[in-house]
Amino acid sequence: MSVEKNTRKLEKDIVRDFSSRMSYASYLQLPTLLSAQQPVSNPEHHDELLFIIQHQTTELWLKLVLHELRSAAAWLRSDDLGSALKAIARVKHIQKTLTEQWSVLATLTPTEYSQFRGFLGNSSGFQSSQYRAVEFVLGNKNRKMLPVFESDPEAYQQLSNVLEAPSIYDEFLAYLHRQGFDIPASLLERDVTKAHQFCPELVPVFKHIYENAADNWGAYEACEELVDLEDNFQLWRFRHLRTVQRTIGMKGGTGGSSGAAFLQKALELTFFPELFAVRTEIGQ
Repeated sequence: MSVEKNTRKLEKDIVRDFSSRMSYASYLQLPTLLSAQQPVSNPEHHDELLFIIQHQTTELWLKLVLHELRSAAAWLRSDDLGSALKAIARVKHIQKTLTEQWSVLATLTPTEYSQFRGFLGNSSGFQSSQYRAVEFVLGNKNRKMLPVFESDPEAYQQLSNVLEAPSIYDEFLAYLHRQGFDIPASLLERDVTKAHQFCPELVPVFKHIYENAADNWGAYEACEELVDLEDNFQLWRFRHLRTVQRTIGMKGGTGGSSGAAFLQKALELTFFPELFAVRTEIGQ
């Protein structure tokens, strides 16, 4: 069928009156969402809108990441590995989107950013409570981060709750224990408010799973999904670092950190160290 005058007709059954019906805009609360971009530069700088939207969309994706990871942890607790892996698979797709987003912010040149950076005060991505919560859920617990959020009771409480709950790795190891794998008691009884640290006794467990994948397919698949999670997270961290370097060089961060130097150290953090260490042992 051809389209006359390059204009398609509005089909007769398409709803037009939303005076008493829910619309797309009302369901998504678009008036609220689209009015949340409030540049603070004076005079308003053209590129500040990009900076705001970049960070707001990141926060929306982080909200979904937290939702999925918490659900995955709950499903692991109830031995529903399939549902947990489905949630993790969704998180992996979100991570790819978050990493690609850095290419948009990277179009902001040092000159352009410098023209409104001073208006940001001490606001900094370092203060993202949702980002910290994701790190905590994945196992990079750090109680010393909490004072940054004391002025925001809701964020402080959220982080405190995540700090005190088992990480997704804790839940996975507990799941493996219930499935009959010889998980070290020190890990099953550890203080979950602290960051997970490398446990050499766990490596033989993963070596057995990997070298007998056909007999332990669920556990084997879960190990690889967690490796993907960490790989994706490290790629996100790296892209963050490189974007900061190309935008402000080695200047200090607006929130008081050393900037790129501080972000560089994050690349040394790990979530699931034994899942990477086991690769050296497989086949030996």
